[in-house]
Amino acid sequence: MDTHTTNAIFERDGTRFLPTGLARGPWDENALHGGAPAALLTHIAQNTAGPEFVLARLTFELTRPVPLASLEVRAEASRGRSARRVALQIEHDGVPMGRAIALMLREQPVQVPTGPARTLEPAPDECTQRYETPGMPSGEFFHHRAMDIRVATGSTREPGPAAAWFRLRAPVLEGVETTPAMRAAAASDFGNGLSWVLPFDEYLFANTDLTVYLHRAPVGEWIGIDAETIAQPNGIGLSSSTLYDAVGRVGMAHQNLLIRKR
Repeated sequence: MDTHTTNAIFERDGTRFLPTGLARGPWDENALHGGAPAALLTHIAQNTAGPEFVLARLTFELTRPVPLASLEVRAEASRGRSARRVALQIEHDGVPMGRAIALMLREQPVQVPTGPARTLEPAPDECTQRYETPGMPSGEFFHHRAMDIRVATGSTREPGPAAAWFRLRAPVLEGVETTPAMRAAAASDFGNGLSWVLPFDEYLFANTDLTVYLHRAPVGEWIGIDAETIAQPNGIGLSSSTLYDAVGRVGMAHQNLLIRKR
């Protein structure tokens, strides 16, 4: 098992990215939680597109489990003036593990109608219930050590819709400031674990992709996720989440689920 001693989720070694144990996912101790590479790809997309562009959508297809091992990312951006698409591929030993498209848009001031903001309540400092799902492992995992999670509504101990606040406890990449878009991408992959309908110790319900939409950059360290999961008897499911910050809604996230009995 390839782990490293650092307080960050990824270290950098030249052109390679080395995940630490903080990136580990719950389905396989040798594979990453989807939120870790999603946040890393967001960082690379932002750097590739240029500082005048912001992330509007990230579609990340996990073609196979991303291993807890040395990774490389290839990125190529289109050259649009108002919109740029960054094509990304994450690889291990030259083999693609996942592909992503980041839609980056140039912001421009416009006048729009305003109304009351819909917020996620209660606020993080008023939430006391922790993220505890029956059968979910604890220890050096992304969900347990890298994230501070506080349940706002519903319960992660029982099936059904739920909402929670997420705050990264560690930098995504050593020596790099974690941006609001990176925070949102990291939290967005929790929808299917936050709102589950089948017990973790009896079923696998890992997501095969993640699509995140942001209509503005989140404010502050906390990202709110209000999630609902649908499971079908054909072994396919969908988790849909509304994303919040302390001010109000910031976007949406969707995950297709591959459901299998253990």
